[in-house]
Amino acid sequence: MKKRIIVCDAILDKGIDILRKAEDIELIEAAKIPKDQLISMLADVDVAITRSSTDVDLTFLNHAKKLKALVRAGVGVDNVDISECSKRGVIVMNVPTANTIAAVELTMAHLLTSARSFVNAHNFLKIQRKWEREKWYGIELMDKTLGIIGFGNIGSRVAIRAKAFGMKILAYDPYISSSKITDLDMEQAKSLDEILIKSDFITIHTPKTKETNGMIGAKEIAKMKDKIRLINCARGGLYVEQALCEGLKNGKIAWLGIDVFDKEPAIDHPFLDFENVSVTSHLGANTLESQDNIAKQACEQALSAARGVAYPNALNLPIKTEDLPPFVAPYIELVSKMAFFAVQIDKHPIKSIKLEAEGNIGQYAQSMLTFATVGALGRILGERINYVNAEFVAKEQGVELSYQTLPNSGYNNKLKVKIITENSNISVSGTVFNENEQRIVSLNGFKTDFKPKGKMIIFKNKDIPGVIAKISSVLAAKNINIADFRLGRDGFGYALAVVLVDEKVQKEILDELRKIEACVFVEYVEI
Repeated sequence: MKKRIIVCDAILDKGIDILRKAEDIELIEAAKIPKDQLISMLADVDVAITRSSTDVDLTFLNHAKKLKALVRAGVGVDNVDISECSKRGVIVMNVPTANTIAAVELTMAHLLTSARSFVNAHNFLKIQRKWEREKWYGIELMDKTLGIIGFGNIGSRVAIRAKAFGMKILAYDPYISSSKITDLDMEQAKSLDEILIKSDFITIHTPKTKETNGMIGAKEIAKMKDKIRLINCARGGLYVEQALCEGLKNGKIAWLGIDVFDKEPAIDHPFLDFENVSVTSHLGANTLESQDNIAKQACEQALSAARGVAYPNALNLPIKTEDLPPFVAPYIELVSKMAFFAVQIDKHPIKSIKLEAEGNIGQYAQSMLTFATVGALGRILGERINYVNAEFVAKEQGVELSYQTLPNSGYNNKLKVKIITENSNISVSGTVFNENEQRIVSLNGFKTDFKPKGKMIIFKNKDIPGVIAKISSVLAAKNINIADFRLGRDGFGYALAVVLVDEKVQKEILDELRKIEACVFVEYVEI
């Protein structure tokens, strides 16, 4: 029986032709069908290909009861309910690299425009028919410093092209090896502040994660040079839009080049009223070559999924708890949280991830390592890593993976995640009580007991009197309420506290805590 693939949104024929020629596939071309009619065509579909025009929500999934896989023809999956897909065993795939060069070149277009006010000069002559050369003095890219936040596939390629213009490249990405930057004869920034303070131009190329959303706001803009020029062709929301508007109004920002917005379509956005802003309507992937690549890769992935051969770039894993012993499911969530917890304590590049399993959970140690890897690297790589490609992406990042099973040491089942970075080793152990009560029971050798959930301050100190009072005093002065306080001691003169708080802790509060004489280190973690 032929598998059914439906194409819900418009993609180029170079992709569709792959499916048209497949003799074992029944193709449904529904790109021109109104969305309210589309859902009635989903009943017997095995694989669906969508773009941004089709929301894969509860309504879509309730009609597509036989759906086994979904291909999002592009990078972003904001319009896909991945969690619900996972619960229903629907594998979600995207096409993450097909538009890399297109996004790089659009960034360069905005970069050049920001230096020479190209769009204004063009419109002044072509629309207003005025010839006023003295009005359009720009600046040269030569010898200017370009700050690049995020040095992955796109950021690194922007850097190479900007360097060809004679720009000095200052790159910040705490999750890659410094050699990736220095081998290109570029400078690595040791902190985000260094980018903000030294750069003449700044372009951002990070995935949109909990950590990066709103990472450039009013405080960050205040640290920048006057007449800074900012570019964002990555994700809406990485810059705080209100802060950008204020910077444009007061002259701090000389130019803003932007392709992505918090909410799209952005046809009434305040940015459109500024003369010193170049805007494009989310065109990062809009080249013929990019659209060809997206169409071909999406259809090849759909064909492979329909045949059950492979699921390239899968962003999730079908959760079929009926196929697993009941005790395993909470450990899947726990080990991901433990790894995510660990990498927030030490944000240096990761060298290796090791997993140790005790008890019956040891039968699933290799799978647990995969979940730990996604938990650790997902914060850094966003959509680039998933449960299918975790091993390959880790290898690409130079991260060594290993696991082992050990005899019981007092718990029926226990997992330990060890994250080794270029700076230190972090180990987190956890177990599950009463079927689904997840607990972290050890952190870097200190015995503890807390739920891996909420806002936490991790504070290591010399084990001397008065430290708890000083921590409480600093937090009280900042109106931060302590919800719980867990303390562990190692018997060698040190203690470690996990302080659960009600509000997000800002950097300046951590700096105050570091001033406590007994402090060894302090970090903020949020799960």
